[in-house]
Amino acid sequence: MNYWYSQNPLAWLSWPLSLLFCSISFIRRFCYRSGILKSTGFNIPVVIVGNISVGGTGKTPLLISLCRYLEAQGKKVGVVSRGYGGRVSGVKQLADTDDASEVGDEPCLIFQRTGCPVVVGRDRVAAVDQLLKNNDCDIVLSDDGLQHYRLQRQREIAVIDAKRLHGNGFCLPAGPLRERRRRLQSVDLVVYNGEPHKPADACFYTLAFDVVINLQSGEQQPLSFLQKQKLLAVAGIGNPQRFFDVLTRQSLAIDERAYSDHYHYSDEDIQSWSGQCVLMTEKDAVKCRRRVRQKKISGDFSQLWYLPVTAVFNDRLEQSLGELFTASSAGEEA
Repeated sequence: MNYWYSQNPLAWLSWPLSLLFCSISFIRRFCYRSGILKSTGFNIPVVIVGNISVGGTGKTPLLISLCRYLEAQGKKVGVVSRGYGGRVSGVKQLADTDDASEVGDEPCLIFQRTGCPVVVGRDRVAAVDQLLKNNDCDIVLSDDGLQHYRLQRQREIAVIDAKRLHGNGFCLPAGPLRERRRRLQSVDLVVYNGEPHKPADACFYTLAFDVVINLQSGEQQPLSFLQKQKLLAVAGIGNPQRFFDVLTRQSLAIDERAYSDHYHYSDEDIQSWSGQCVLMTEKDAVKCRRRVRQKKISGDFSQLWYLPVTAVFNDRLEQSLGELFTASSAGEEA
């Protein structure tokens, strides 16, 4: 929604509804915090990695890097996710044979990149319950769910896009916010995707990349390999322009094709790429790779590539994570 990122007439017309949405969000959180509504806790730390805005903050690369960070500390990490874009009606633990169309693209990507047990379900309490029943975990990361207050949490990490920040500052539907900005004062850690102008001591991460991977063969090449190609850049993510800007800064000549977040690529969509040199995000690749490799669609897909990215922490974030998870462990022992 482009009007979410400026204070324009359409946003102001929706402002009364925005006030109502913010008020309902505040009352709902108050009811859970005061015990009027029941919440459920578990005997190991649950850490929320979410945001106060709708989509596109880039939290999935951060969550993947957090899994690796915690495993390097000797932790046994499990992940729960809503499974947006999937068709799971209850709860389900991901397996190697699962397709992104069933379990959701982001959980599928997290599972493939980390190897951690991942359980999806609209009910995150039930998802954590199944995760702990079937796996030996000593910490749970929740992909999103900052507003899922029925799930008690020991720590909250809020992710902000350093470029778009809070948009026009309005709550839905006038702006992109799920809760008022003051909500950030109560989370344990605010992390920016990209280096912000302020504060000077901000915790942030940048996205590192160096290779592209062929969907069909698995071949890896440096990104510069595609500099002389005319590329069709495909992105079905929350903020496609961020991906297109990355490619442009790498001196790649691209035609942009943006799809909605969690878009389900049809066989016809993929077939339309036949014979072209296509570069997509890894989140898009998890939805297309199986059909391309199993040759379920006719065409020449030898030049379909995707760009994997890795979240790299700045020193302040590295230090803050050490303090955050040390405190979580101390609280668990207490």
